[in-house]
Amino acid sequence: MSNAQTISLKAAAILWVVWGLVHAFAGVMVLVSDATGGFQAIADAVAPETLALDYPAAVGGILNQHAWNLGWFGVATIIGAVFIWRGNLTAIWVTGMVGGLADLGYLLFVDFPGYVNFFPGTVMTFISGSAIVLSFWVWFASRNKPA
Repeated sequence: MSNAQTISLKAAAILWVVWGLVHAFAGVMVLVSDATGGFQAIADAVAPETLALDYPAAVGGILNQHAWNLGWFGVATIIGAVFIWRGNLTAIWVTGMVGGLADLGYLLFVDFPGYVNFFPGTVMTFISGSAIVLSFWVWFASRNKPA
């Protein structure tokens, strides 16, 4: 692996750690909030008073399931980042799928409709996209070379 590829993997790993920490923290914050607080925290570009409702318990349960997913996405990408840092090419795929597919859903259903502010939400999408591009460049460049 070239020096540029090693540096790219380390940069991707750092980006995944940042992304993972933000998402793990967001998951915890939503889990400890009531449904109104959870929705207000996620949809930060929406006027908070429009989200201040008496939600049924099932809606709170679904929001908590989303928060749980945010948390494990975050933890999984942090673990993947450790392996990417060490040059594990399989971790590029696993981490890219977990973080990338999580962010794809966010981008399509929360970001594009305008429910969130640019920071931190959209910035996290740029961070995961950058991590994917950096690490997959290394993967594609390395896949046909002998170890």
